Amino acid sequence: MDHKKIYPKRSIAIAVLLLIVMLQTDVKAQLNPLAAQYFQNQYLFNPAMAGIDEGLNINLNVRKQWSSIPGAPATQAISADYLLGRAAFGVNVYADQSGLLKSTRAVATYAYHIPLGQNNQKLNFGVSAGILTQRVPLDQVSGDAGDLSIARYNERQSYLDGDFGTSYTSNNLSLQFALPNLRSVFNQYNYYTVDRSIYFTAASYKFDFGETINAISLEPKVVFRGVKGYTNILDVGANLMLANNQLSFQGIYHSTKSATFGFGLNKNTFSILAFYTTETAAINNYTNGNFELNLRLHLLNK
Repeated sequence: MDHKKIYPKRSIAIAVLLLIVMLQTDVKAQLNPLAAQYFQNQYLFNPAMAGIDEGLNINLNVRKQWSSIPGAPATQAISADYLLGRAAFGVNVYADQSGLLKSTRAVATYAYHIPLGQNNQKLNFGVSAGILTQRVPLDQVSGDAGDLSIARYNERQSYLDGDFGTSYTSNNLSLQFALPNLRSVFNQYNYYTVDRSIYFTAASYKFDFGETINAISLEPKVVFRGVKGYTNILDVGANLMLANNQLSFQGIYHSTKSATFGFGLNKNTFSILAFYTTETAAINNYTNGNFELNLRLHLLNK
């Protein structure tokens, strides 16, 4: 047997597999972002929303595919933000694994909130900076973990990256604009694939009904997201809050022909939300969607 012919073929196969997995990971992250970003933790996608609520806010997110398929995508995120006067500081760590590729992104955020008048009107600005690392866990490789193609992939440096965002908020109206993945804006020759997110816009308005324990609010929201190399995505949904904001029901339709449904319990110091998102039309014959759980701690509120 000619080993010189076999090893190059195996290296090429592994390299092709890594490329396919990397593309699938970016598609998953950009087409189906964490559902908590729409209403509960808007800081996930827009640094200007860090510190939009007083006190220390800590959010933990876990998302997995509903069916247990080997190599299925899994996402974990943790963020914390704290308002200090008009300035706010935050940390956002996002880890995603799909197949053999594991991506970890960690950024620190500074935001500034300018009061404009009555009804809690504010003009908000925020910027994040940090690093992104992509690796193949050697302990999960079935085959030759010492293959040079894997070693070369893992030898790559971490990349500097960041985000910029701005927003106008009041007790009822919210308008947002964000530029995620700033490295791709200034340098088109980098690690990003064609499916990177290039901008994010959102508009929502909260309607309040009733008083005290019977208070009800309904917040419709429209989000328009740009994705490089893919049709721009429109998200339309609403957040219904009942029993003085203690119960929440969310529904969002995505123009990728998928939908998100959520239910949550909200208390003074914590909230728990669960989401189910159906798969996009392109792959809904192969998997039955994903499940997401979000825990939010609201501390040090004066």
